Amino acid sequence: MKKIFSVAAVALFMQTAVFAQTTYKVDKAHSRVTFTITHLAVSDVDGVFKDFDATMVAEKADLTDAKVNFTANTASVNTDNDKRDGHLKSEDFFDAAKYPTLAFVSTGIKPAGAGKFKLAGNLTLHGVTKPVVFDMLARTGVNPMSKQPVTGLKVTGTIKRSDFGFGSKYGSPMLSDEVTIAANGEFAKTN
Repeated sequence: MKKIFSVAAVALFMQTAVFAQTTYKVDKAHSRVTFTITHLAVSDVDGVFKDFDATMVAEKADLTDAKVNFTANTASVNTDNDKRDGHLKSEDFFDAAKYPTLAFVSTGIKPAGAGKFKLAGNLTLHGVTKPVVFDMLARTGVNPMSKQPVTGLKVTGTIKRSDFGFGSKYGSPMLSDEVTIAANGEFAKTN
């Protein structure tokens, strides 16, 4: 009898855990993914990815167990300069024909103050996957139009392009090795 009760209790717990997960999808109209690189050690050049997607899954309201997944279409890179954008899509940089997406998959999240976290994960860029850690600020609220919960994530950090073999023809006198990433996402509950 104890064994049957234990099995039933475990099954109930697992069922509750599955139903307790909440999935959030990024609202692209209220989200943006940008990067900044320094040119000739004197000026910063900003860019965005126009085509991207992101989801977040969490069981806990404080997001300490959140799993974040992000992808961007590398051919959607935009720096407001057609010639530069074409060069960025070429084999010299993103090689968009060979590597059409860049991706981030979180591996862990640690609280770092009120609404602040350290978001660890694997970033895949230019066919290379490396562990990275970003700062993340999370804010929650309710959309007054839909009356549904929303979560805003601001993710920032710096990566080294040399870690990914990205733009290796262009050394740091021309382009900084460090690239600053800033992503602002508004996430709506889907379940």
